[in-house]
Amino acid sequence: MSVSSVSVPLYNRLTRYLNYLKQLTADEPVNISATAIATALALNDVVVRKDIASVSDGGKSKIGYVRAELIADLEHFLGHDNQSDAALVGVGNLGKALLSYDNFENYGLKIVAAFDRNPDLIGQSVNGKAVVDSAKIANLCRRLNIHIGIITVPNAFAQEVCDALVKGGVRAVWNFAPTNLKVPENVAVKNEDMAASLAILTAQLADSLTKYGVNEEEDY
Repeated sequence: MSVSSVSVPLYNRLTRYLNYLKQLTADEPVNISATAIATALALNDVVVRKDIASVSDGGKSKIGYVRAELIADLEHFLGHDNQSDAALVGVGNLGKALLSYDNFENYGLKIVAAFDRNPDLIGQSVNGKAVVDSAKIANLCRRLNIHIGIITVPNAFAQEVCDALVKGGVRAVWNFAPTNLKVPENVAVKNEDMAASLAILTAQLADSLTKYGVNEEEDY
């Protein structure tokens, strides 16, 4: 099974298993069972066993999995051990926040270049990454063999930026602009729709308040 054939819910569950395992302390048992993972994450035991068996053959009856080996299997399957260089375009508030997030490298992503068209930003450094003129996107991406582009520009400029990234050899785009990008068939796009996510959260909040009300006296 390849990552490209994994359904989104399965991919999300595998990521949860990996995050949970990596958060366990060194004094935890060396071995862990799928049942223990299911219990810790409040998930269905059968589903977790099936998921893990699809990416690792290291499980043994009554022993479970060697935790370090299972982590390695999950990281390999999810591509976290195959670090990909990325370029970010749009060094506004969101762009700066992403550039400043150091944990991306734990998930196989390394932002090595940042671009913007604002002359006040060009030449500055954000978390060790120099900001380069957007006019150089295609040339620099091709020279650095960058295959992932991150778009954090306003909607009006997103397609133009995407075209430049694709021209530079980028094969996957992580898009934070609220627009549908047009790309060749060989280029993957993942859209992050913050407005939709907020709408879902707001709806869930309204439903929770309707069902359970507000307990203003609850002490945290």
